[in-house]
Amino acid sequence: MRASRRVFSECGGEQAFQHLIGVTLVATKLVFEGRCWKFGDHIPTDMITPTHIMFKTAKEMAAFVLETVNPDFPKHVKPGDILVAGRNFGCSSGRALAAKALQATGIGAVVAELFSRTFYRNGHEIGLPLLEAPGVHALVEDGERLRVDIRAGTVENLTSGKSLQSKAPSAFLLEMLESGGLIPLLKSGTTGLIPKGIQ
Repeated sequence: MRASRRVFSECGGEQAFQHLIGVTLVATKLVFEGRCWKFGDHIPTDMITPTHIMFKTAKEMAAFVLETVNPDFPKHVKPGDILVAGRNFGCSSGRALAAKALQATGIGAVVAELFSRTFYRNGHEIGLPLLEAPGVHALVEDGERLRVDIRAGTVENLTSGKSLQSKAPSAFLLEMLESGGLIPLLKSGTTGLIPKGIQ
């Protein structure tokens, strides 16, 4: 930890180091706090990851995620920030790399009125925290500070003081998120929802 602190302090300062540690500790409880990045309805995977970046690594793609919708997003998103969207987020082609590229930006969680079913599945499979929360789009504005508790199904607007209660993901999906995705969950053999031997 001392070596990591020294290296990180040289690159981003002590305050940045403490921020990253804070994000890590909070994220382990599926609770995230950060800036709100607000998007509208029907954002397709083609806009999340445009065709011209599809053959790059997830880390490389992160520099272009959603740039055609909001050019500031890939440039200024920080670890732990919260993406809020309207209905049908991740629709259209259903390309699985869209969720991976979004995860690579360091985003803490994605909260939407409603997700495309394919994106919802892809996100959980890689351990990307997602929460469907009807009414969330009207609750927040871009740039406000939010706190999202995936397990409790709550969204708090720390700027306005307003909050929203939604339905949390199923126990199986929560277990998948806490394991870091479907493959880590299967390898761990800890889930009681999957027969032993399927690993």
